[in-house]
Amino acid sequence: MRRPLGLVLVGLGSFLLALAPLVRFYVAGQVVRAPLNFYQATELEARDARYFDLLEGRVRSGVTLAAVNTVRGDTRANQGDNDIAVWDSITEIYDKERRKQVEFQTYRIAFDRRTGKLVNCCGAHVGGDTRVQMSGYGLLFPVADVQRQDYPVFDMSTRRALPARFDGEERIHGLNTYRFVQQIPSTKTAKIDMRPTGKMLGLRGRDARRTHRVDRYFSATITTWVDPRTGIPVKHDQNIRSTVETEDGRGRMVIAEARLVTVERDQQRNVETANDYAFKRDLVESILPLVGLVGGLVLLLGGIFLSTRAPAGGDGAAQSGGGFTRKPDGRFGTAGPPAGGPPGGNPPRKGPAGSGSSGGQAASSDAPSPVGAHRSAGS
Repeated sequence: MRRPLGLVLVGLGSFLLALAPLVRFYVAGQVVRAPLNFYQATELEARDARYFDLLEGRVRSGVTLAAVNTVRGDTRANQGDNDIAVWDSITEIYDKERRKQVEFQTYRIAFDRRTGKLVNCCGAHVGGDTRVQMSGYGLLFPVADVQRQDYPVFDMSTRRALPARFDGEERIHGLNTYRFVQQIPSTKTAKIDMRPTGKMLGLRGRDARRTHRVDRYFSATITTWVDPRTGIPVKHDQNIRSTVETEDGRGRMVIAEARLVTVERDQQRNVETANDYAFKRDLVESILPLVGLVGGLVLLLGGIFLSTRAPAGGDGAAQSGGGFTRKPDGRFGTAGPPAGGPPGGNPPRKGPAGSGSSGGQAASSDAPSPVGAHRSAGS
């Protein structure tokens, strides 16, 4: 019984030892990467903000703005290349008190699922412009490999990659995060149809009474708190400023100024999402391979021990127990009688015929001769 059980344990142990590196180096590569089918809505809020109300032609101050960003993965846009993920982003900025839309932004990114780096394919665009060439990182930092260093992050407003500099560590809802700060200098982003008056632009004299062509400029300080285990941002702080300026730079007007911060509810959810992905990563990279390695060794050694160990007391019991002995031909069996002796091996007692022997008791009383006793014993 021990030998078959030992062989089964040897087989199971060998299987686990072969499975451990497979999980670590192959399965982990399939699990530890950005998902294709992704959906998430995140809200940022800015208090005491101001923006230019186009309908009323004036700047509103002291308002509360909300920015709702929705990210959704397009599983078919990568044209069958499962190493590439394609995510669409839509952001609506609105006045929370008036429920009035202030701005609407859209873009699509394509990126390597293992590294998080942006690639130019699959209809990637900013505001519908597919001519934009993206580089660096987008919505995610390096997947499962964030270091204490600077990273180029693509800014959709200025359409270029700018460094996000490592600025220290900070705990967000119990999670230790890396803080990165990206400075976006004032950059002309577009020509617009808006024709404000010189007075609105801060000009005086004759220039104050006429309208002017203007360009839009954008600047910001963006702080991002990232889970270093997964590359998932858990909090954003976007201090943005958008202006319009005349071509000669003499006239300027602020059309949006706000500090948008991820609301607490979504910060907590992002932390939970990061913890879930981190657990899956640890499971396939560390826990399962270690369990397979240790369990495989234990089963393998135990199986070898049971397969090679002799049954307890095997030869000794066979040679000395229960009246069994080894015959001269090597077989086991009951001991035979000595040559010429009775089956019991003990010689018969000798004495006068018919005097207390079993043979004498069995003889007929009519024939008390030694010959009759001898026949009775041998019959």
